[in-house]
Amino acid sequence: MKGPHNIWRLVRTGATLERTGAMRVVLDAMEAPPALRVAARVLGWPFKWLGIEGDPSMPPAPRALSALGPAYIKFGQVLSTRPDVVGDELANQLRVLQDKLPPFPTEAAKAQIEAELGLPVDQVFSEFSAPVAAASIAQVHKARLAETGETVAVKVLRPGIERAFRRDVDAFWLAADVIEFLSPASRRLRPRDVIAHFEGVVMGELDFRLESASASEFAANTANDAGFSLPEVVWGLSGRRVMTMSWAEGVPLGDNAAIDAAGHDRVALSERVLQLFLNHALRDGFFHADMHQGNLKVAPNGDIIAYDFGIMGHIDEYTRRVYAEILYGFIRRDYRRVAEVHFEAGYVPADRDVDEFARALRAVGEPIFGMDATRISMARLLSYLFDVTERFGMETRTELILLQRTMVVVEGVARSLNPRMNIWSVAHPVVEQYIKTSIGPRAVLRDLQRTAVVLARFGPRLPGLVEEALIRQAEQKDRHPDRRWRRNALWLVFGAAIGAAAVTLMQSWL
Repeated sequence: MKGPHNIWRLVRTGATLERTGAMRVVLDAMEAPPALRVAARVLGWPFKWLGIEGDPSMPPAPRALSALGPAYIKFGQVLSTRPDVVGDELANQLRVLQDKLPPFPTEAAKAQIEAELGLPVDQVFSEFSAPVAAASIAQVHKARLAETGETVAVKVLRPGIERAFRRDVDAFWLAADVIEFLSPASRRLRPRDVIAHFEGVVMGELDFRLESASASEFAANTANDAGFSLPEVVWGLSGRRVMTMSWAEGVPLGDNAAIDAAGHDRVALSERVLQLFLNHALRDGFFHADMHQGNLKVAPNGDIIAYDFGIMGHIDEYTRRVYAEILYGFIRRDYRRVAEVHFEAGYVPADRDVDEFARALRAVGEPIFGMDATRISMARLLSYLFDVTERFGMETRTELILLQRTMVVVEGVARSLNPRMNIWSVAHPVVEQYIKTSIGPRAVLRDLQRTAVVLARFGPRLPGLVEEALIRQAEQKDRHPDRRWRRNALWLVFGAAIGAAAVTLMQSWL
């Protein structure tokens, strides 16, 4: 329940942050305003003794978040991908939360599997290892199928995680209300919408049936992508709390020494990982939204392997076109067009001046293009763009949160492989190709064809729709006895006739 009783949870959170030394680290990294600093101290310092001590061997922020529970850990994972928000130092500290958390006992995992599948573990698997990776929501075991001898990865949900997560998220709702109250300017960021979005995404992670479906859809979309592969879901051994997939053999994408030792080209890998993400986001509108190094490997044949499909992003075609035009405008340094796209999409209020907005965007883009290739950063662009759009009244677009966050993550992965990578040069061909196929003349014809198909479906219903409309017009005539209803009825019949003819013609073309 979201309510005042969650004040205790916020007090416990502040006390834990204070006791572990994370309070000052987090506030400094995020450049918190004075009001929030005071509130944090009030919630933390007097109750420091109530805080959870955590693991002293960990840095302050990961130590505090690990002690507080799964939802806090998940937020820490999100922040670890946003050095533009929390700074490089804190982001690096938080990366330990990605896949290096304490595991739960193997026997508990086996009990979870048996309860979910209704079969003894020894009957299904001839081998079953200790945990090979542990995250905030689940852990992974390496196993061998008794029937076929195939090596698989078995992902098991942490026992009791659903209840624990709901309890923690309840406190986040109260925290969002407190932030809005203490800092009215933050309402533009729509913190409650952000929490709702976050809750929806992670609740989806708690059902492995949804993750299995996402993996299957992602595999179908990317089947023809060169240099990219995914493990296959073993549907018969997967359910709500257990997910079994083929084992992905390879070296971690974050281990440069191992990549070099295996003879892989890191420059080519850095370009491929960025272009793959852009293709998935723009071409398919369905992308892996947790593409950090812990979820990527390089296969012996050089393919990039992605796994862990708990967080997937989806954007509709219109939003993809808007996003592509914004990116393409920046790549071409056409700031006027970037400004127009913001206005056309309704991202910026219509009463603002488009020329002034274009000049502000130029101030964002030109310094970045003047930088050396090693310093050009999508994260920096998004940070500057955020500042400018805030000044022009643009609200946070919750549907783009995952897209923007993943773009920053993927850039970080690419840069770790090749620090001298030029982001714009690598992104240009993908974005340009999408623009040609989705915004040019061919796209117009395709949109018209789709419209015709939709209209054709209404063909059999047109007589009924016209009859309903005429009845409404007759009722209007009874209430307002003048000649306008006759004129409206005639136009309605005429329009229906034209519509029927158009639908018939379209059906003949299709």
